[in-house]
Amino acid sequence: MSASTLENVVIIGSGPAAWTAAIYAARANLNPLVFEGEPVGTELPGGQLMLTTDVENFPGFPEALSGPELMERIKAQAVHHGTRVVSELVKQVDFSQRPFTITPNYAGPVLAHTVIVATGAAAKWIGLESEMRLAQIGGGVSACAVCDGAMPFYRNKRLAVVGGGDTAMEEAMYLTKFASEVVIIHRRDSFRASKVMANRVLNHPKVRVLWNSRVSDVLGSDFITGLKIENAVTGEASEIEVGGLFVAIGHTPNTTFLGGQLDVTEHGYIKVSAWRTATNVDGVFAAGDVIDDYYRQAITSAGTGCMAALEAERWLAHHGLGETASVTGGSADADAGA
Repeated sequence: MSASTLENVVIIGSGPAAWTAAIYAARANLNPLVFEGEPVGTELPGGQLMLTTDVENFPGFPEALSGPELMERIKAQAVHHGTRVVSELVKQVDFSQRPFTITPNYAGPVLAHTVIVATGAAAKWIGLESEMRLAQIGGGVSACAVCDGAMPFYRNKRLAVVGGGDTAMEEAMYLTKFASEVVIIHRRDSFRASKVMANRVLNHPKVRVLWNSRVSDVLGSDFITGLKIENAVTGEASEIEVGGLFVAIGHTPNTTFLGGQLDVTEHGYIKVSAWRTATNVDGVFAAGDVIDDYYRQAITSAGTGCMAALEAERWLAHHGLGETASVTGGSADADAGA
């Protein structure tokens, strides 16, 4: 690849949104190029599903499969239809002029008529070594109750939720369907969640709250067995037995590399047109968890990936582009209609 390579569509990301966009773009003969990223700490190509053990709510799989296996299958489908993959992170983009310029970590820059940003959002973790170790091996630590809470592993056990916002309240309420008890651990003496959500949780018979408390360690070697708790006011230490820990302290959209060139919401998610994936830059689209602070599910991400690819295809067609797999050198429409 070099700056002389002009792509029809470049997709940045490697979760369900990115690979679904790639499937649709490839089947439209757009020969998409995907920058799938590279491992950085706990962040792996494939997104948050890489930290998910059994996936039971993705259509088409009556038997549970692991998150990594699901991502491998979706990626394989995209590659089967002609998607090209670069295993590098994108360090910067230039949307100020056309064609757009995408600069990866190591290889030379690539030019593109359209770009789909599907870089997802990273879950915020407490930051404990034991927490991350158990999350990575499927040992009962998760950042998504809706994704994992219904699994047999968590049923009829005491489950802990860390957080105090609306997301934590929603996670706790969802878990009451399966848990024997849900314990919310919050570092303050009141929730920052909306009053309606907080009251719903506080009035639920299966929920109790440990106020002014923080998790200092997660117990268990292969599977979680309990938590060490520290009182934020007195410093008093205690332990509690739990069969699962759900960390619900928010997500951070992966948008730093964009350099502020796309409009974002107050929480940092990329703004798109209502029921569309178009951003404020014509020809740049966004999909998946990088635009979604509400659903955050693999299937909704895949859906918006489909939408972004269709919009990119129509954008190219409207501008008389995209008829060929890619254009190398010369003007943008040098091989149009070939």
